Amino acid sequence: MSIKIPGIDVSHWQGAIDWAKVKNSGIKFVIIKAGGSDAGFYTDSRWETNYKGARAAGLDVGAYYFNGKNCTSWDDGRADAQRFLKLLAGKKLEYPVFFDCEAQSTSTRTGNTDAVIGFCKELEAAKYYAGVYASTSSGFQSRLDDSRLKEYTHWVAQYASTCKYTGTTGIWQYSDTGKIDGISGNVDLDWAYVDYPSAVARNHLNGY
Repeated sequence: MSIKIPGIDVSHWQGAIDWAKVKNSGIKFVIIKAGGSDAGFYTDSRWETNYKGARAAGLDVGAYYFNGKNCTSWDDGRADAQRFLKLLAGKKLEYPVFFDCEAQSTSTRTGNTDAVIGFCKELEAAKYYAGVYASTSSGFQSRLDDSRLKEYTHWVAQYASTCKYTGTTGIWQYSDTGKIDGISGNVDLDWAYVDYPSAVARNHLNGY
């Protein structure tokens, strides 16, 4: 892989963040939780604050939506995408917007995959760069039929020295115990292998 860009992903669990310190630590991008459907339908309590703070510090920004265990059909995914779009309205993002697939049962694998496709297609129709987040084994192998998802950028979680995912990895989340100046406690660490900001700008996506 020719490029390797350091980033993090955050939610309300990280609490108040000093984004200037994060930027000065060498981090280039952040993927921020906007909301989800795993506990009703909600907006992450620090979505707006994190978005504004990260942008003010000069970081590139992406977003994700944590889909709940009942998001198991095309229509479910499409409905969650419409909720996500309301949270994204008026914002500019340099990194993709992701379907976070962790909560669904492996017994609904076909429906889970349908939901991802419905979600991503709805976001693409609204001119967003859509992708899917899941773990290497329990996610892309057991919870999803990854053979149907090749057209969407992949954010792969595997906490190890190397990523064993055999498909094309856009972003690798390689640790959930990172320590970054400006953040109290642990934070997820990521490497991006795609120049997403250029693709977003070139194709006029994500509010650009």
